[in-house]
Amino acid sequence: MNIRIGNGYDIHRLVSDRHLILGGVHIPHEKGLLGHSDADVLTHTIMDAMLGALALGDIGHYFPPTDPQWAGADSIKLLQAVNQLIKAQGWQISNLDSVIIAEAPKLKIHIKSMCDRLAQALELKTNQVSVKATTNEGLDSMGQRESIAAHAVVLLVQTI
Repeated sequence: MNIRIGNGYDIHRLVSDRHLILGGVHIPHEKGLLGHSDADVLTHTIMDAMLGALALGDIGHYFPPTDPQWAGADSIKLLQAVNQLIKAQGWQISNLDSVIIAEAPKLKIHIKSMCDRLAQALELKTNQVSVKATTNEGLDSMGQRESIAAHAVVLLVQTI
């Protein structure tokens, strides 16, 4: 069996007048993430992990923030496009593991919805998708509630 592992990381600043979207799920909060697309930091991290596993670059290569067509883009649709790209290369996700680092809002009640949404978008079973949340205990920009970051690891298996 041929396998590849990719990891991803992303961070976005929290700002007023934006919706907070994580893993394709709208999270009620007084601030949202700043970015060219919907700024879904978790989904961006997963895409980078998928692309990295096959040495295909990062999401900025495929969806550059300087290109107006991606302004406000739904990151779940971008994730689906990346998934089709890796499938066209003869690979599929075996599992993904991710963690969101955010002091606020509390994410525990949204984790299942995020897992379900990501699994649906990636055509996976929910037991192939792990999303966890943690805080930075008041340290750095995440701990000071100025940003949210995410890490992801994706295991790909060759299908052809």
